[in-house]
Amino acid sequence: MKTLSTNKKAYFNYEVLEEILAGMKLEGREIKSLRNQKPSFAGSFVTIVQGKPILNDLNIPRYRYDASPDYSPKRKRLILMKKSEIERIEGKMKEKGVTLVPLEILLDRQWAKIRIGLVRGKKQYDKRQVIKDREEKRSMKRILKRY
Repeated sequence: MKTLSTNKKAYFNYEVLEEILAGMKLEGREIKSLRNQKPSFAGSFVTIVQGKPILNDLNIPRYRYDASPDYSPKRKRLILMKKSEIERIEGKMKEKGVTLVPLEILLDRQWAKIRIGLVRGKKQYDKRQVIKDREEKRSMKRILKRY
């Protein structure tokens, strides 16, 4: 599978408890747009309404050669999953502070897939620790590169 786009902020802002791979119901022009341009994950999340997972606020820009006036880049998109998976995730979402967030969009031949994550928000001190560890690794690489 080819990765089209990754939500890097989700890995920084949230602790990923579980990852789920699911299909996405898209229009043809949205698939073409995904292949050419990067979507914006800013503020996007997944809700479960009447037993159906729905992706909200994922911004897929308009396809360059599409002239139709009725295109909405932030429309709600249906996520395709088995009923048993949906029920299991719904049960886990009832815990305090747990939500569903899109992590990355993949392309499996002509099918668009989305990896969604069951996540819990990180505290500020956890984020600082991640930054500190990353900076330490960079400085060690620089030092080792010299010798």
